[in-house]
Amino acid sequence: MTVTSGPAPASSTLDRRVLAVAILAAFVAFLDGTVITVALPAISAELGGGLPVQQWVVDAYLITLGALILLAGSLSDLWGRLLVLRLGLLGFAVTSLLCGLAPTAEFLIVARALQGVAGALLVPSSLALITAAHRGRAQATAIGVWTAWTSAAFIAGPVIGGLLTDLASWRWVFVINVVPIAVTLVLMRGLRADAPRGSTPVDWWGAVLGAVGLGGVVFALIEQANFGWGSPVVLVPLALGVLSLAGFIVRERRTAHPMMPLGLFRSRNFAAGNAATVAVYAALSLGTFVVPIYLQQGAGLSATQAGLVLLPVTVLNIALSSWFGSLAGRFGSRWFMAAGPIIAAAGFAMLLAIEQPFDYVGQALAGILVLGLGLTMTVAPLTAAILGAVDERRSGIASAINNAVSRVAGLVAIALLGALIGTRIDGAWLDRGLLLTAGLLVVGGLISAVGITNRDARREPDETADPRDPAAGP
Repeated sequence: MTVTSGPAPASSTLDRRVLAVAILAAFVAFLDGTVITVALPAISAELGGGLPVQQWVVDAYLITLGALILLAGSLSDLWGRLLVLRLGLLGFAVTSLLCGLAPTAEFLIVARALQGVAGALLVPSSLALITAAHRGRAQATAIGVWTAWTSAAFIAGPVIGGLLTDLASWRWVFVINVVPIAVTLVLMRGLRADAPRGSTPVDWWGAVLGAVGLGGVVFALIEQANFGWGSPVVLVPLALGVLSLAGFIVRERRTAHPMMPLGLFRSRNFAAGNAATVAVYAALSLGTFVVPIYLQQGAGLSATQAGLVLLPVTVLNIALSSWFGSLAGRFGSRWFMAAGPIIAAAGFAMLLAIEQPFDYVGQALAGILVLGLGLTMTVAPLTAAILGAVDERRSGIASAINNAVSRVAGLVAIALLGALIGTRIDGAWLDRGLLLTAGLLVVGGLISAVGITNRDARREPDETADPRDPAAGP
């Protein structure tokens, strides 16, 4: 175990505290990715800007989160997990307050980008704490519990955001983050971080190229709806972004200390798991964006009512994720990852029954339950398969890569929203969004069925070892 405490408490007590810290730290980062969704109409009503501003409020956070989470994973492995976690929590508290006090849409978008920087420090360090403190089936179960609560944050965000928006103001969607952050910092007082792992140089050029690449491409995807593909306002950032992303790949192949070690992808489960992550999390981001937006702006529901529609998904995640994590540890992840997304796709397809006037029980409840079961069956086994494919010493960067993949998939899905399904929010817009979401989930299931193996990756540690990386060991 790499996390210890001063007075030497019982191991089980320490493990529970580590798990609680990991859950709470990641919870705020995941929550803030979706809590904003139902508050977007209220934000645009007060600050202006329409759909493009709504997209940017979501994507400004995801751009910096996705671009810097790899760097954060490297820092987690290099400097120690709890140190990076503390920095992220403090930064997240400050930037959350800035978001809540934003006087203009532009200020809010910048504050959201800074919030994503802090959020990038939270997720890889939190999951690396779990993989360091647990082994074998206990690790799979702990990952399942972590996944249950962080996935619950992903889905519960619209519920919490709706309540705060309707009962107080959209600004409280951000300010409320201070509460779980304070609790997490208190729990961390009894823990002592693992020692720094050396003086390996940080890949700052890789971080810059990744951030510029993602920022340029996403800016072009969103703003093409306003300026058109032929405008220099779109073409210049697009070209800069594509060149930067290409430079990022070249940099990671050639540098002695890459931010994203490409050798990790030699592991079949790591590569296939991340490919499935692209499809699954692009679908989740798209689906959980279009449904609440349509229910408010198309069907006339309040922010709270729109958020409550997806509540059963959260309940199923909390109730069943640790169980599915245990089953994945016992039987392997492959068929859970294959069947789960396809079941979730069926749930989204069932939501095509939604029309005006909206009838929750008659039009949505059955689909929501099927969707929730499929997602719960997917996420914990997916996480376990990816982290089980790499050596524990590289769990921080492996977690960071997977989370970067999921966030980037989500931000690209949101950025392409207008181009793929249009900008007029009506029943046809919702149907196109649901069908696209279902199709992406089916792709994720097929990738898992073909690519994932239940072979124990720990028997082949050399598959992910990069001989240039001192952390990889002999």
